[in-house]
Amino acid sequence: MVWGMDSSIDEAVASDAGDGAGSGPGAGPAVSGGPQGAAGERGALAPVSLSPSRASDFMQCPLLYRFRVIDRLPEKPSEAATRGTLVHAVLERLFDAPAGERTAPRAKALVPGQWDRLRQSRPELTELFADDPEGERLAGWLAEAERLVERWFTLEDPTRLEPAERELFVETELDSGLRLRGIIDRVDVAPTGEVRIVDYKTGKAPRPEYAEGALFQMKFYALVVWRLKGVVPRRLQLVYLGSGDVLTYDPVPADLERVERRLHALWEAIRQATESGDWRPRPTKLCGWCDHRAHCPEFGGTPPPYPLPVRAPGSRAG
Repeated sequence: MVWGMDSSIDEAVASDAGDGAGSGPGAGPAVSGGPQGAAGERGALAPVSLSPSRASDFMQCPLLYRFRVIDRLPEKPSEAATRGTLVHAVLERLFDAPAGERTAPRAKALVPGQWDRLRQSRPELTELFADDPEGERLAGWLAEAERLVERWFTLEDPTRLEPAERELFVETELDSGLRLRGIIDRVDVAPTGEVRIVDYKTGKAPRPEYAEGALFQMKFYALVVWRLKGVVPRRLQLVYLGSGDVLTYDPVPADLERVERRLHALWEAIRQATESGDWRPRPTKLCGWCDHRAHCPEFGGTPPPYPLPVRAPGSRAG
């Protein structure tokens, strides 16, 4: 099987209003581009595609989706999301080495250099440790990243892996016109052609009753691969570095058809909210991690003026 899909991650991130690799409660993009990320300065656009992160945003809270995708309000970088980005970068780069050299010490040694590269590409991350002049908190943060990287070696053996793709940007348009896109951490292809999609999580594995929610992202990717390549991935694998667990699921076409129907319904709800300007907050325990409480009516705030035209109920486009 030939994998020649676009791997332009920077383009993918920019096009999806900062769809990043962060994980955990309320996690979104580590940063949405600073003040110039505001819709008033860049010009607001109606959503044109759906990624797993933004789909999860809308399901969690429609107003959060609006703030991130339409208003593009800036968000402060978080230590947890940035550490996730750092660990992902290390695990991606480790496969540049020959199989026999993919050792835990080598992987841990990559952490400082990848952190320097991350800061150079995103200078705003320096504010994470601006109040740490002695570097003690930064040292602890980097040590935790090293521990997460080291734990990976207890879950997978990189000397026996030759990924077909790493940090792969995928995109497809369904027959309905809905465009799906995302970034897959790793794609493994067996000699027999069977495909495994792997995603690294730096948090802990969810309790069994929440496993379905955790698998949503993976089924989303599986659907995209199926529509692009005509092959249902043999296995979906979530590797939780925070707890040392591996969650696997073997999808079948009926699973992915259900996901496709769910995404169409979700996209219709997003379309209606975009046209009406009615983006309602959905309070949950995750509100405590939200950067936008000052703009949220649930916390006494006022959203920015809606930057897109509003269509009266019942009116038709064009």
